[in-house]
Amino acid sequence: MSERQGPVGGLSEHELSEIRMLIEERTGICFDESRERFFSTRVREHLRAKKFAHGTDLLRAMRKTNVEYEALLERLLTQETSFFRYPAVYETFEKRVLPELHVKKFWKNPRTLRVWSAGCSTGEEPYSIAITIADALSFADAWNVEILATDVGRQALKHAERGVYSGRCLASVTQTQLAAHFNPVEGGHQVKPRLKKMVTFAQMNLASAVYVGRMDLIFCMNVLIYFSEERRRNLVQRFYDSLEPGGYLFLGHSESISKMPVKFQAIVLNDCILYRKPTAEELQKSELVTEGRA
Repeated sequence: MSERQGPVGGLSEHELSEIRMLIEERTGICFDESRERFFSTRVREHLRAKKFAHGTDLLRAMRKTNVEYEALLERLLTQETSFFRYPAVYETFEKRVLPELHVKKFWKNPRTLRVWSAGCSTGEEPYSIAITIADALSFADAWNVEILATDVGRQALKHAERGVYSGRCLASVTQTQLAAHFNPVEGGHQVKPRLKKMVTFAQMNLASAVYVGRMDLIFCMNVLIYFSEERRRNLVQRFYDSLEPGGYLFLGHSESISKMPVKFQAIVLNDCILYRKPTAEELQKSELVTEGRA
């Protein structure tokens, strides 16, 4: 019997589709046809792990308590991640973006650098950002560095706040970085307090508009792929509005905003595309150029 014809392991196509709709309704996260197999496999795993006999029992529990709803969401969204997962991104951040911001803000008082890691999972990304800043910025201690790290998963955030990592996820951390930014503890290496102090973790559903203040940089790696086209557009617009003029947005490899109406400048460097929000002067200039052509 094929998956489409009836219930397998106490889960029918109709129940799967109800669960899919409930998730999209609450978080805007959309598991489309391309993720159908992944979705049904993970939901079945969850059903077995939680010892629910049928999909209807799981649905009832998800509607009743947030805990059950979040537990499934976490299983669907938490992916294995690692420090410095996209080397080209961190290289561009260190060699192009940070020197530019250093020049721009050097004489400001206080000298603040605000970064948003949107969809931070278990914390490897925001801590990689913090390590890059600590290592690359001259007089890093003289800067007021604020990294806001948000994710929809409560368990992932608990892991991130604990800051203990081991095994493969540390493969790209150099020995020097390990000694400078981690303490050896039972079960692995723990992020040192100085680095932890730079990062604030918060549970956030990106589909609901929450004001986060103005940012110099936004990292949103491989998160847009989970949203529908319309939600994606809204989110990119929110990122644009949250960025300071001259600020940067980093997206995942497979994500493009080329067809969106926002006015980001796309900059291609090595293996990385970054999106820069133009300043008011630059926007005026480009409009003048356009008018001149007409």
